[in-house]
Amino acid sequence: QVQLEESGGGLVQAGGSLRLSCATSGRTFAGHVMAWFRQAPGKEREFVAHISSGGGTTNYADSVKGRFTVSRDNAKNTVYLQMNSLKPEDTAVYYCAARPGIVLSTSRNAYNYWGQGTQVTVSS
Repeated sequence: QVQLEESGGGLVQAGGSLRLSCATSGRTFAGHVMAWFRQAPGKEREFVAHISSGGGTTNYADSVKGRFTVSRDNAKNTVYLQMNSLKPEDTAVYYCAARPGIVLSTSRNAYNYWGQGTQVTVSS
């Protein structure tokens, strides 16, 4: 079992930055692909970014490419999402997710473990 806990959300003006963290406990963190998803009110939960178990491969949704950066520190069992140039349409609850193994996926159904989410609100 893997437990995930996000932090770092908040209210920020458009153009600002936030850094989300996801601390994990339980099974070996380094053996999991880690991802970030988000869900805006009335919308489906959507893929934002993921990072391979070793940290060498990352992928992003087109809507955040060039503005967001996912990283991980396996020594601290933590994954991060640096969000720059934030836009009002980035407003959502952001979720951290984990799946064991090395296969990367953008599908929320592929992830076994989820955090409780952290709210990000971007004002115009």
